[in-house]
Amino acid sequence: MKIQGRMFLWLSLFILAMAVVYGVWSKEVAGTTALFMAFGLCVMVGYYLAFTARRVDAGAQDNKEADVADDAGELGFFAPHSWQPLSLAVGGALAFMSICFGWWLMYFSAPIILVGLFGWVFEFYRGENQNQ
Repeated sequence: MKIQGRMFLWLSLFILAMAVVYGVWSKEVAGTTALFMAFGLCVMVGYYLAFTARRVDAGAQDNKEADVADDAGELGFFAPHSWQPLSLAVGGALAFMSICFGWWLMYFSAPIILVGLFGWVFEFYRGENQNQ
């Protein structure tokens, strides 16, 4: 993770330099703002990866003499299939359509979003996946 953190921090410095050059050269507000926000996002991801790398053991990607087989093994727990992202997507689509068609559509999208969110959070507390 140390390498990924450094990569994002170096990328953020490059994006910052390009944002300054773009802002001075073009004097265009929207693109300059987008580049500065991309800089902020890269800093956040790079800081998170660098901070997390101090807390976890060194992985195979941090060893320069590591083989591909050194990174083999269990990668973690992955949830089985779930219908909750579909309900969140439908609710989110309705919520964004409410900007165009009228805010009254939020009355229909908010319950769909809440059902999807609560279902996703509590999907391992009931049903066939209860004890995983």
